[in-house]
Amino acid sequence: MASRVDIEEGGNGRKPRGAAENSTAFDYGHVSVGESEWTSWVVPMFVVANVAMFIVAMYVNNCPANPNPYGSCVARFLRRLSFQPFRQNPLLGPSSSTLEKLGALEWNRVVHEHQGWRLLTCIWLHAGVIHLLANMLSLVFIGIRLEQQFGFVRIAAIYLISGLGGSVLSSLFIRNSISVGASGALFGLLGAMLSELITNWTIYTNKFAALMTLLFIIAINLALGILPHVDNFAHIGGFMTGFLLGFVLLVRPRFGWYESRMLPHERKPRSKYMAYQWILAAIAFCLFVVGFSVGLTMLFKGENANERCHWCRYLSCVPTSRWTCGN
Repeated sequence: MASRVDIEEGGNGRKPRGAAENSTAFDYGHVSVGESEWTSWVVPMFVVANVAMFIVAMYVNNCPANPNPYGSCVARFLRRLSFQPFRQNPLLGPSSSTLEKLGALEWNRVVHEHQGWRLLTCIWLHAGVIHLLANMLSLVFIGIRLEQQFGFVRIAAIYLISGLGGSVLSSLFIRNSISVGASGALFGLLGAMLSELITNWTIYTNKFAALMTLLFIIAINLALGILPHVDNFAHIGGFMTGFLLGFVLLVRPRFGWYESRMLPHERKPRSKYMAYQWILAAIAFCLFVVGFSVGLTMLFKGENANERCHWCRYLSCVPTSRWTCGN
């Protein structure tokens, strides 16, 4: 779950973006024989990189060296790596000022200080141990299976570009706080799983059960995003990016293609892919290019998407009698 917790009360704190919690990759059935399984290495490498960046953030944070009005550091036996006071950051992590220093997403810095690199660096930072564990467990459950099926190049591309898509949409709607976390990238993998199932529909067994299960997982995780302090715009932006990329990058050959290689030429299928797969890929690619172009143009022109869509704020937080929603 991606959160928008203000990890410094009254400061410029914000919104760690979390994972699609409790999500797992699952089998849809048997695909055509002849496909080899890849060895997953890029997803474990992403996990190591995220953990390493968290350690770096804690080292830079150096809680004991900075007097804090919220109380004493948590787990002081860790010395320089000890956590900020629980009242300041309940996720057990660094301060928001440390995260901002290391590359957290912040609208003003991206637009007015020309620090567009923050759109990508923010996905490698996490607000705390709880935030990091939730994201990395989800990445392992979702990413390893996808990488084994489709290879590191395509899965790494979907992960990184989806993270960027989540950052762009988040920046268009949220201006007054910083944002960190890999939820846009993780929701991109969920979106790619859905489009992969749709475009390769004919080669799977148990397809309806798989579709209902996947839609349920996605709906639950997006629904959690309407709670306060959760950056659901990063979820939605990443999901839509991954969903479109899945039609383009995760297309499988038509049923029986691998087996047909042993048949006489006149009995082989005319095309490796079916017509509807080409059509879906073309439409998705066009929508992806247009969507990214419009989003980046609006962002760097400094436009506020809330002014174009007044009800969209409810996609990230729905106010109730128990809590209020702020930007």
